[in-house]
Amino acid sequence: MIDTGYAEHAEILLRHIEAVPGYAGLIGTIGSDIDISRETLAMILSSAASFAERELAPLNSIGDRAGCRIEDGRVCTPPGYVEAWRRYCEEGWPGVDHPVKHGGQGLPFFVSAAVREFFDRACMAFGMFDAASRGGARVLTAFCAPEFSKEWLDAFATGRWAAAIGISEADAGSDVGRIRTRATPQDDGTWRITGEKMWTSFGDHDMVERIGLFTLARTPESPPGTAGLSLFLVPNLMRGDDGRWIPNGVQVRRLEEKLGLHGSPTCVTGLDDARGWLIGEIGRGLPQLFVMLQHVRVTVAVQGLGVAQGAAQTAVRYAQDRRQGGPPDRPPVPLASHADIQRILLGMVAKIEVLRGLTLEIAIRLDRLATKLSDDDRNQSHELVQWMLPILKAACSEVAFETANDAIQVLGGAGYTREWPVEQWLRDSRMMSIAEGSSGIQALDLLHRRLWRKGPAGIDNFLSIARTECADAEDDLRAKAEAVFARLERCSNFMLGLKDTPKEAEAGAKAFLDLAVLAATSWIAVRLARLVSSSDRVNARLSAAGRFWLASVEAHAARADSEARAGADRLQSFEAIT
Repeated sequence: MIDTGYAEHAEILLRHIEAVPGYAGLIGTIGSDIDISRETLAMILSSAASFAERELAPLNSIGDRAGCRIEDGRVCTPPGYVEAWRRYCEEGWPGVDHPVKHGGQGLPFFVSAAVREFFDRACMAFGMFDAASRGGARVLTAFCAPEFSKEWLDAFATGRWAAAIGISEADAGSDVGRIRTRATPQDDGTWRITGEKMWTSFGDHDMVERIGLFTLARTPESPPGTAGLSLFLVPNLMRGDDGRWIPNGVQVRRLEEKLGLHGSPTCVTGLDDARGWLIGEIGRGLPQLFVMLQHVRVTVAVQGLGVAQGAAQTAVRYAQDRRQGGPPDRPPVPLASHADIQRILLGMVAKIEVLRGLTLEIAIRLDRLATKLSDDDRNQSHELVQWMLPILKAACSEVAFETANDAIQVLGGAGYTREWPVEQWLRDSRMMSIAEGSSGIQALDLLHRRLWRKGPAGIDNFLSIARTECADAEDDLRAKAEAVFARLERCSNFMLGLKDTPKEAEAGAKAFLDLAVLAATSWIAVRLARLVSSSDRVNARLSAAGRFWLASVEAHAARADSEARAGADRLQSFEAIT
């Protein structure tokens, strides 16, 4: 049997979880009836890895080649998807972090995040499917009465129904304040929704019985901009008088033709006087939706790590087996023996591991926020999570494409062919740094919302937490991380001083985000570098990754710092290219 690396992947994830300081604290506070011991986690991760390898990995190329199609007004997914979803539900994967009272397993969010790596690695187009349902469940729990939400929550937990997100419209993508979809109140307490939505992943399909579209729309006499948006749940089907499902005015206009993710239907969706329910308060749609997007952004980060893990493992194993170069009078040597290939491979693995550690750190902190904490601990974790969300989403979405690109470079011409999976990973992963807010939007989010609007609390909390953990590390490790922390601190003060001249700061916002990524990953790199690796191959891998990352992080930070401060003068020549 060929070793595809899924078992190793599970071991790596388990060791990462154990390395997060908050994991031990979570065990003691999450509840005595919820088992997240090492032994239980090992079993869950092993089962998820096995399911992904056995059921989902074979679908990856099938879905890529066959794609989705519209037939009789409904979306048909690629061959094998419906059957795989049924088995996915039978094994309980949709309900990993849903409450037991709704038919879920009641496990923390971080467990769901960990197992998703396997599913997204094996077949991202399939693995991404139920992310909206998990986020939608949190919105319903937070803002809807139990008597309304229970039916939906029960169906999400078992995989019988699913959610989709309908935000974007033509000329109103990231600029959500320009949304034109209208909602009109009805005498029975429901609303009638009319408008056109686009970029709706799994907006329609044949894998579940019913789909609930979480959509933003304008109510009568609402003000312009985001303040006029309300959030609605609009099902594609409603119960008729005879109890049967009937269409609800939600129609797929067309499917987008995309670079990758052919197995995931991206729908242009029409709402023609569709009946829906208001979620929460009128005019609070966007803030309420952020409850959903907070977890979806972490999910996108996990998608990036899953794809990157597959690409990196493929490249490492290819480089060990492929023989090329060396003295001409001797047999060729493994590709992995060449210094430049070692540099590429170490860089791939190091970037994945520091970002994986950061993702699990944030996922566990999200779980801890739901437990009993002191006010100081709660405020500190809340500020850290809010600071980290745009950093995490941008960095992990980019690492997938970068790692797949590096893998093609290692494989050479072979990587450019469909004989190897890396070219598909490259195409599939390109979406990640666009969806759920592009990397540029994350940079502006970090600058405007996290730094200017909220003040320095987020970055101050991050620096305090990171410096405290790194304080007793080896001198050289601590010094390398501290150099990056200090750069970020100085650069954030510089950016705060540009609040009244926003274009000056916005011209360097992406570089500021990159510097924040380097600081966050330096914190995790010190954690990994300190793992005892003398007789443990997984610890040896993680320690090597952390040390390699720290070896060059200061130089990268200096460049990002310089670019962040460059200002808008360098943009003066823009008109010359238009």
